[in-house]
Amino acid sequence: MPRFLAIYMMRPENVVQFRAMPKAEQDAIDGAGLPVWEAWEQRIMASIADRGGMVGKTTRVNQAGTAPASNSVCGYLVVEAETIEAAAELFSNHPHFAIFPGDSVDIMPFVTEPPA
Repeated sequence: MPRFLAIYMMRPENVVQFRAMPKAEQDAIDGAGLPVWEAWEQRIMASIADRGGMVGKTTRVNQAGTAPASNSVCGYLVVEAETIEAAAELFSNHPHFAIFPGDSVDIMPFVTEPPA
């Protein structure tokens, strides 16, 4: 079955804004969002090929060397679906952006086969 990379996107300024909220407000959002996220994962468990995870700060390596960098990637998941539209539908109204301050989930097909 085709595999798709789902990238959780969140602008860096949204992370800063969320972390600037009082701890009680952050905890309230977490308290509301985490159970919904867990229930979502349970509903689509058969489609998850790699649970991935949330990621932290970026270090960029290029010809100039290594340095801290910024981007909007905050996590990933790998799903299996018949089409990219079916993969995208799995993320409809996802708590990443419906409850948490995430911006979107970007879905991309893998164009190479998984490792043997």
